[in-house]
Amino acid sequence: MKEAIILAGGLGTRLRSVVSDVPKCMAPVAGHPFLYYIFQYLRQYEITHVVLSLGYKHEIVTDWVRQQGFGSGVTFSIEESPLGTGGAIRKALTYIQGKEALVLNGDTFFEVDLDRFYAFHLQSRLPVSLALKPMEKFERYGNVELDADGVIRAFHEKKYCDKGYINGGVYWVNKDKTLFQGCPERFSFETDILQQKVQQGLLNGFVSEGYFIDIGIPEDYEKSNHDFADRKW
Repeated sequence: MKEAIILAGGLGTRLRSVVSDVPKCMAPVAGHPFLYYIFQYLRQYEITHVVLSLGYKHEIVTDWVRQQGFGSGVTFSIEESPLGTGGAIRKALTYIQGKEALVLNGDTFFEVDLDRFYAFHLQSRLPVSLALKPMEKFERYGNVELDADGVIRAFHEKKYCDKGYINGGVYWVNKDKTLFQGCPERFSFETDILQQKVQQGLLNGFVSEGYFIDIGIPEDYEKSNHDFADRKW
């Protein structure tokens, strides 16, 4: 059984100039909410259970999901107050039935081969594996330092980088209570968990050349409308 968590509880403040009345994951892209494309992507890999981590205007998302007829394959994990990415993942994992879950952001689309990524994660035996996107001439994202064995050695701050890897926001995470030990109610997965685990050498990086887009800013949101117009789903 393959299960996934979609983090879709963000406020989307950077996108409000073009999409102001719905959560980011429901931003209309080429005739569908952006979340539609994420669900279509997961279907290709027989993900049988999806946990939607929701907050801001969650009723809009839950109503749409029910209208789509997804039924028992979707569970809603609703934050009464913002928990940060770490708190959101920890809460959503309580609805996961198996030993690990795929985690994705509801405002990014990274076309990773999930079967190969899953096999990579199981073989590594580490608590978290990250999907990394090779990129050139970028400064919007931090650079991820990867060694020859696929172990992540460092996360570098955002600055111009001629060539490197970025964190694509797609993870396999083990359902291990000790992963979040000592964390407060609200915390960042990227800062409080990934930064800690990288220092312990407990993060793997899976490199993928798949299509990547983050609709968090208006420019890339507009690009997504063009890119997804030709998708035959």
